[in-house]
Amino acid sequence: MAASLPWFPCVGLVLGAGLYGVTLLAALSPWGVWTGGAAFLVVAGGVILTRGLHLDGLADAADALGSLAPRERMLEIMKDSRVGTFGVLALVLTLGAKWVAVARLVESGTAVCIVAAYVASRAAQAELATVLPYARAEGGTARGFVGGARGGHRLAAWIFALAIAGVACGPAGIGALVGGWSVARLLGRRFRKVLGGVTGDLLGATSEIVETVVLLACAAAGRHLAPYTDWTSIANAIGGGLSA
Repeated sequence: MAASLPWFPCVGLVLGAGLYGVTLLAALSPWGVWTGGAAFLVVAGGVILTRGLHLDGLADAADALGSLAPRERMLEIMKDSRVGTFGVLALVLTLGAKWVAVARLVESGTAVCIVAAYVASRAAQAELATVLPYARAEGGTARGFVGGARGGHRLAAWIFALAIAGVACGPAGIGALVGGWSVARLLGRRFRKVLGGVTGDLLGATSEIVETVVLLACAAAGRHLAPYTDWTSIANAIGGGLSA
């Protein structure tokens, strides 16, 4: 199972490109682009395509970490199929943040950053799967990914991620990966300190958090980010400098 880790960013590419395509189709509307509606379709599409797998992990992780219980109790809470208050709040806030961010990206013409967000979030899973131990002594659904993960899997995942994000989103894509990596490392430190490692739920939560943070960061830049979503502006700047 760990051998699939390098391909996680490629899965992010497929998902992100498909959802970016939704925004392109929305732009063809003869009545103009309804940014809120397009954003809803993107967010809902992401939930449907992943079957809410990582959102489930986010909810379980929020319930566990929000409980402030001892380590063993937190691990028990994550196994519980019921969703508590912290889980519901995490889902509502995350989906709301994604909707606001994507609407802003569509409005500012930088919706291609959706691809970078999905690639970064999947690369973040490969990152934590290879640098953290598995938190459950008895094993679990993600044990195969974490237990067999090696440094080569991590390196290959980031090479794929850099290539994909750089080609699809230019310098902005590279920046998104750096930001996603930073968020993943911060989360990883927290997971190791509180739970002693990572679980499948925590990997899913990491994916959702990184994806949301990257979307919000790109959305905050708005139209200022547009020149950096391809390499044209950089090439022009270098060409202008050489001419001068």
